[in-house]
Amino acid sequence: MNLARALRVARTARVAFTGAGGKTTALFQLARAVEPPVVVTSSTHLGAWQADLADHHLIISRAEDVQRFAGQIEGVTVITGPAGEDQRLQGLDGAALGAVHELAGQLGFPVLVEADGSRQKPLKAPADHEPVIPAWIDTVVVVAGLSALGKPLGPETVHRYERYAETGEARTGQPVSEESIARMLVHPLGGLKGIPAEARRVALLNQADESSLVEAGFRIANRVTRVYHSILVSALSEQRIWQVIEPIAGIILAGGNSSRYGQPKMLLPWQGKALVRHAAESALVAGLDPVVVVTGAVVEPVREALSGLPIQFAHNAAWQEGQSTSVRAGLSEIPDSTGGAVFLLADQPYVTADLLKKLVNRYRAVLGPVTAPRAAGKRANPVLFDRDLFASLMELEGDTGGRAIIGQHPVTYVEWPDDRILIDIDRLEDYERLMGDD
Repeated sequence: MNLARALRVARTARVAFTGAGGKTTALFQLARAVEPPVVVTSSTHLGAWQADLADHHLIISRAEDVQRFAGQIEGVTVITGPAGEDQRLQGLDGAALGAVHELAGQLGFPVLVEADGSRQKPLKAPADHEPVIPAWIDTVVVVAGLSALGKPLGPETVHRYERYAETGEARTGQPVSEESIARMLVHPLGGLKGIPAEARRVALLNQADESSLVEAGFRIANRVTRVYHSILVSALSEQRIWQVIEPIAGIILAGGNSSRYGQPKMLLPWQGKALVRHAAESALVAGLDPVVVVTGAVVEPVREALSGLPIQFAHNAAWQEGQSTSVRAGLSEIPDSTGGAVFLLADQPYVTADLLKKLVNRYRAVLGPVTAPRAAGKRANPVLFDRDLFASLMELEGDTGGRAIIGQHPVTYVEWPDDRILIDIDRLEDYERLMGDD
């Protein structure tokens, strides 16, 4: 998985990078991962050495120069102002950045902007005048270097360490902690400073080049997931992205009318609870968010069976037209920021929270279109679909569910030792077997 895939960068992307701990590496890895041409520029300044990482370097003095150089934008092109007395390349002012943005819209190329400086430290806190993020930026990547963890908070590890101490609620000279990095990332005068209201917020936890730092990155990610749309844990010096952490929804399909057992099968008791409650509790324990239960033929009894759980409901009035209508009803209820969705059946009690966690973790490591368990050599449910397939799922008709989509894409499998996940309650004998295993 390259950085363009991990960041979900579109051809028309406008991405700003802030923070410290591998910002230049991230900027140019992304530039090399997207289809050229791509423009790299700065709203503050760039080191002269950074321009050497590009294929071409164009120097402009005013906004009007941008259109004049349009024919020279090829490959990875850095556009800056002239070098200053300190030999740093001047960034573009607002008018020149706007001209680059306008030209990119005309010619259809992405624009990547370095929006602050960091003096090559693992961490930083922004000054009053930074970051300088244009209003038209659609994604802001806030970089933090995990190599600072455990080292004394001071000028060797943190650029503007006094400000970091304030935003991260830390003490100078004390070891940099996971908690202080998390607090800095979510502080309005820290990682969130200057981000346009409509921009997608991404935290890039970089320099996780050993297992302890990878685990630290995951813990920090858990602290900031409510603030950032996406969090990457990476070791970009090794071109490794360990995980892309985005919200994963759980959609429980409970819209049928199978009443051959005297009541709808999703309400059949097992281990003291209705089957649908087992599914919902497993989804919640696994961290799926939101968890949406799609009802159809039966509404109030399902709601009662799930009382007290922090879940959402979606009613599918067209349930008789097939499972595809429940798929669409569930997808309609999840936020646009959702990275993927796990579709669960309400009658498979051996689908545990552990299995769901493994599905999600495997998906986050590869960001494949379809992720599914496999037991005894057979593909099983539940299936996790990446958001790129949501539009196709919304076009399904009849009783096909997601099977038609799965067959069109490569599947990432999670091998699972318990073949009881293959059991669903379609016949009376299935339920009797389930009760016999209890």
